[in-house]
Amino acid sequence: MPGREELPSTVARSSRKAQRTWIKAHDSAVETYGEGERAHRTAFSALKHSFEKVGDHWEAKDGKGPSDPQAARSTPAQGETAGGVDANASKQHLYDVAKRLKVDGRSRMTKDELVEAIARANDRATAAARS
Repeated sequence: MPGREELPSTVARSSRKAQRTWIKAHDSAVETYGEGERAHRTAFSALKHSFEKVGDHWEAKDGKGPSDPQAARSTPAQGETAGGVDANASKQHLYDVAKRLKVDGRSRMTKDELVEAIARANDRATAAARS
């Protein structure tokens, strides 16, 4: 099925560039791997290279690159990802995102705690947007 018809809701609420990135990567992955989970993972991997999840949508990152150590690997492996949060961003950037998402206690958090708190806030915002 073409990526345009399978566009995840978080991507649909994002910029046209984010949508084009996901669709193009998805359609290419379907040609290579066939329809299924691998095509979706590949599309999200391409999206996370240039975008980060903020709340219930994706926004352009300041710089391109992998969003977390798992995304930096060239081979698929088991491991945790940051769920679209740019874990490689500066602590100040993560603090600013947490502030926009109204994360409580953000000023006392470490960088890793900010990443986890932003991921939880993103999940809540996505769930609220879907209902």
